[in-house]
Amino acid sequence: MSSTRRPSQTLAAAASFFNGERLTMARQLAGLKKSHLASLIEMSPASVTAWESGAKQPNRITVAKLALALRVEPQFFGGGAPPRVNKPHFRSLRSTPQIAQDEAEAYGQFVAEITGMLENAVEFPEISLPDLPVDPDERSGTPEDVAREAREFFGVSTGPVQHVIRLVERAGVIVVFSEPGVASIDAFSLHTATRPIIILNPVKDDYYRQRFDVAHELGHLIMHHDAEPGGKVAEGQANRFASEFLMPAEEIAPFLPTSTAGRAWSQLADLKEHWGVSLAALLYRARGLGVMGDASYRNAMMRLSQNGWRRAEPGRISALEMPSMLPRAREVLSEAGVDGDQFLQGSGLPIGLFEIAASRVPTSVAPVATGAS
Repeated sequence: MSSTRRPSQTLAAAASFFNGERLTMARQLAGLKKSHLASLIEMSPASVTAWESGAKQPNRITVAKLALALRVEPQFFGGGAPPRVNKPHFRSLRSTPQIAQDEAEAYGQFVAEITGMLENAVEFPEISLPDLPVDPDERSGTPEDVAREAREFFGVSTGPVQHVIRLVERAGVIVVFSEPGVASIDAFSLHTATRPIIILNPVKDDYYRQRFDVAHELGHLIMHHDAEPGGKVAEGQANRFASEFLMPAEEIAPFLPTSTAGRAWSQLADLKEHWGVSLAALLYRARGLGVMGDASYRNAMMRLSQNGWRRAEPGRISALEMPSMLPRAREVLSEAGVDGDQFLQGSGLPIGLFEIAASRVPTSVAPVATGAS
């Protein structure tokens, strides 16, 4: 067992089997540029580049410094190539700094890796997602068409989707909260070599908006397997998918107000609770369906801003929908007497990130601890 090794033996093994791609993953997980990491270990950025590319190998002392700076165990660097993941679907690449994009992608790799480890011990649902590509010109179909097919595929005939996260998890999709370091990024999704993943913002404490986020990312997973992430067209299509998936036009259009005069806000509040979506999503839907004109929509959004509802709307439900696949797997291991440190033993993976990914609720404090040696 690796836990019986002396530190010098552990470092020697890590140096011998050092994988540069795992150094890249650890650096990105830490949110560091190469130059920053180099300064922390008092080496040159060129050295970091050479280690990451595989052109050179660090010695034992350097491996120890890297592990300390990046808050992982030395064994982490010898774990083989990280899981392959597609580029994440971010809401806006222009407003997302590259370092944040890298950190989010590395977290996706981390989630994919621990999912694979958990799946060796716990049975997960088979992946059952429809593959219904929508191209930018929508020649083969529209996002609304796909949303209607998806509702039928998932057995949602009429009315609201009762629990969006549970629905996508039953289809084999991993849903987790992101770590606080990338809390500036909205929800995002990515395909991996094994399972699709949806990663939710840990500080967006809003039941109604979270449901739309999950439906939006589900749209990407179904429609945009090969699409360029972050484009306006793809993002618009995912919003339209989510709108039709959560609020079918045929069912909701007759009840949407044409303006916000009279009892309109009370009417919107009732619709919000019935369909489990935000006021903003309802207004977006009303305009998209042509029920509400542009001028009325702009006035309504101004009212939302004036009332402070663009950040936090009033609503009866405060508890978020919670992921259960990874948390339940974590609980099964615990019931079998295996704690997080034991599960990660020998992997060098950070225990703090594992606890975040396997949590039912979001975590707002950055992790520090690492897994057992």
